[in-house]
Amino acid sequence: MDKVKSLFFIRILNPLHLGNWTGLFHSSTTKSSPGSDSVQYVSADLSFLQPPNTPKRTQDDELDDDDANSEYERQQRIRKRPKMPGPEREVPVERPKLPSKLVTEDSMEESTITEEEREQIMQLVEVLDESALKRMILLFEKRALKNQEMRIKFPDIPEKFMESEVELHEVVQELHAVATVPDLYPIMVELAAVPSMLELLAHENTDVAVAVVDLLQELTDVDILHESQEGADALIDALLDHQICALLVQNLERLDENTREEAEGVHNTLAIFENLTEFRPDICADAARQGLMQWLLRRIRLKMPFDANKLYASEILSILLQNTPENRHLLGDLEGIDVLLQQLAFYKRHDPSSNEENEMMENLFNCLCSSLMHAPNRERFLKGEGLQLMNLMLREKKLSRNGSLKVVDHAMSGPDGKENCNKFVDILGLRTIFPLFMKTPKKNRKKVLTTEEHEEHVVSIIASMLRNCHGPQRQRLLNKFTENDHEKVDRLMELHFKYLEKVEEVDLEIDKERRDGEEETDEDEENNYLRRLEGGLFTLQLVDYILLEVCSGGPSSIKQRITQILNLRGGSFKTIRHVMREYAGNLGDVGDVDWRKMEQQHILQLVDKF
Repeated sequence: MDKVKSLFFIRILNPLHLGNWTGLFHSSTTKSSPGSDSVQYVSADLSFLQPPNTPKRTQDDELDDDDANSEYERQQRIRKRPKMPGPEREVPVERPKLPSKLVTEDSMEESTITEEEREQIMQLVEVLDESALKRMILLFEKRALKNQEMRIKFPDIPEKFMESEVELHEVVQELHAVATVPDLYPIMVELAAVPSMLELLAHENTDVAVAVVDLLQELTDVDILHESQEGADALIDALLDHQICALLVQNLERLDENTREEAEGVHNTLAIFENLTEFRPDICADAARQGLMQWLLRRIRLKMPFDANKLYASEILSILLQNTPENRHLLGDLEGIDVLLQQLAFYKRHDPSSNEENEMMENLFNCLCSSLMHAPNRERFLKGEGLQLMNLMLREKKLSRNGSLKVVDHAMSGPDGKENCNKFVDILGLRTIFPLFMKTPKKNRKKVLTTEEHEEHVVSIIASMLRNCHGPQRQRLLNKFTENDHEKVDRLMELHFKYLEKVEEVDLEIDKERRDGEEETDEDEENNYLRRLEGGLFTLQLVDYILLEVCSGGPSSIKQRITQILNLRGGSFKTIRHVMREYAGNLGDVGDVDWRKMEQQHILQLVDKF
């Protein structure tokens, strides 16, 4: 363009060439003779003579150099100020876009970033360091104090304190940057920022409280906590010292889930509890005692359409009960067994309408299973007619059948399941469980239990009844094995050979590892036994236990049938005896010491009689 302008200027000064405009339209050049006043022409176009085009609308990413420099200077002035002002509004960070045209060698030279430009960009990108964090925390404290003063001074005039509240909300949003540098958590704790944050959970404006919840959720994200163990420990200790669980529960009490923002605040609060319990599992008992379990039970029982928060509440409740005996006891005291049974009763004849609702149903079943590991809760379960509900679910071909099978197994196992076992026989539960024993339900699209898990639970229920039932109930149970030409004995032997084969495969793998590896330690031996249990040994032990019980208490025709099948399949009584002796030596921690000793003697007596 500069060439064309200079050429136009020369032509005005040299009138001899005013008529020769055609030279401007040709790519060739005209050479002048020495000493003449002719001008050398270069190829050009006359685009500058055309009327100006309509200016294009400025795009967000089309900034000229002057604008960029002025923006950089403005940012530099801001950084030189002694205190950090809050931004009036959030300015979206412009990301460089890929060129829309094909990159050529010429354009590559033009688009290459120089070192000076690179340094300017790096200066504009502020990296959060210790000094920046201190300024940020100081600003946060000042704005929190200012808002508190304005609210006290003008409690009934929102216009007076609204500006300070907006500024406080903005600085809370800025604190999210701290989550990107967990190594700075100890400094944040030293500056006493944690109690200031937790105080805002009780702020009169729930928007501020929800913003703090969102901040705490990001700060306690497990992935971020694992980046710095020192920072994570400092933050978690500070939060627990200032009773974060109780404060979060108090905030949950006042949030209205009919408002979208507050419903998100509830969800983020539950996420904080999940983060804390995952990073520090021992927090579960304290959180439950400080009101969390009571709120969860009330939220699950609330008559509202199914939503994500109800699913999350069921998940947190399952986490609290999974490995914490104190919480199982607390659940019983809060009448949580009845709450769980009431919520599960809907699925007796209805399937969940979505995958998320199905997950919630499974969480409730898991909560019930965990709670039944506490002996007094089994009595509550029995009085609440939980067995009748589970029996009805087992008869219905609904998705709830898988969960109810697990619950019945937990309710009957061990010495504390004696009353439930007898009651199950009285309510005609044998008519329900033995069809499931004879034929595992077909695989379906939404199936939760595998075939092996299903067979394990059914066999465990029958073994528990044989162990705990006495009198007429036991006799009714033994009579089942002689029905229809001993078909149930045939099924027992089928399961025996199936799981014996699985265990032998695992044993071969372990033997191969022993030959190839080093000398086996006590820990390796225990791990190998657990591998064998998971590989089918546990179900095999239960099947063989049932075989010994029915042979001992039933008619002689049962043992004759077992002998016939063993001879036909090439099996032996010696294998069954070996499995049961191993079972008697590894009863685990079920029941107390006296019960385990009695059970061990009982099993060995059955082996001797077999």
